[in-house]
Amino acid sequence: MLVCSAYNFYPKMIKLTWYRDGQEVTGDVISSEELADGDWYYQIHSHLEFTPKAGEKISCEVHHTSLKEPKLVDWDSSMPEPERNKIAIGAAGLVLGVYHKKKSSTIL
Repeated sequence: MLVCSAYNFYPKMIKLTWYRDGQEVTGDVISSEELADGDWYYQIHSHLEFTPKAGEKISCEVHHTSLKEPKLVDWDSSMPEPERNKIAIGAAGLVLGVYHKKKSSTIL
């Protein structure tokens, strides 16, 4: 199970899309609604259940008006599991940092 999450975004409208080898995946995807954080910001989570295959490229793409261009995060099935976990944590931190910076810069 892979999870793609976005946090601290506003406005509410956002789109998370999964890709397998460049093709959009619609089956085996479960997504939450945009969830209010209670401070005018939102979070959303999308889960992809799949059986990995060697050489397969899985990506999650985030579309939101606060981003200049869509944010694409790739999962690399050829890496050892501990390194994949480090990348997943790093990617989540990067996305949180982008949204946090945007949030911080818009508060007066």
